[in-house]
Amino acid sequence: MNPVLIWDLPTRLFHWLLSGAFIAAAIIALALGEHSPLFPYHAMIGLTVALMVCLRIFWGIAGTRYAKFGTFIFGPAAVIEYMKGTVVGGGKRYIGHNPGSALAIFALLALILAMAVTGIMLGQGNEGVKEVHEVLAWVTVGFVVAHVLGVALHTVRHRENITLSMIHGKKQAEPSDAIASAKPIIAVVFLAIAGVWAGALIRSYNPATQTTTLPLIGTVLQLGENEGGEESGGKEGTKADDDD
Repeated sequence: MNPVLIWDLPTRLFHWLLSGAFIAAAIIALALGEHSPLFPYHAMIGLTVALMVCLRIFWGIAGTRYAKFGTFIFGPAAVIEYMKGTVVGGGKRYIGHNPGSALAIFALLALILAMAVTGIMLGQGNEGVKEVHEVLAWVTVGFVVAHVLGVALHTVRHRENITLSMIHGKKQAEPSDAIASAKPIIAVVFLAIAGVWAGALIRSYNPATQTTTLPLIGTVLQLGENEGGEESGGKEGTKADDDD
């Protein structure tokens, strides 16, 4: 077997951009706290990640062979068998996502979307979901840690650097296992959409009121404590401040 292309560029970009964005948002929210002047940026990062997840879901349907969700949907028996093989050694080798990484991917996609929904609800003044949002954040951290440990254990047990393969896109496999193209144009489109969305969030951000507006949708979100909205709370107070 020789190194052949398995992971397309959009999939690899999503993986590393999601990793970096999650780390940045987690540091701001969990380490610096909601009173930090950087706290609103954790929300804008989260909103951008939510869009990226939506794009990944589309790519999971229309993407290349190993990016499609259909190639890494496994039942409980396959997951248990893979976990057992990872711990004690041996087990089946997977060209694409293995049952462990597949479980982590689906869980993380669902958790990120749930955090985005509760985050938007918070931005609209629904404080009742604050604890749910925080619990989701910690559960997500737990899944990320478990995923990283699983990758490390897989690398040791199977002597296969799957982290490096997610950088250059290649794995040891038969030529018939390779995908035809890395889809660089799709990757550029992905970056452009995510970049325009993030740029619009930043451009519409008002530091005085700590609000931003969702692109295309037009919904105004409160991203932090509004120090200037003493006369009236919520979105009405932020609008009055803007008018001044």
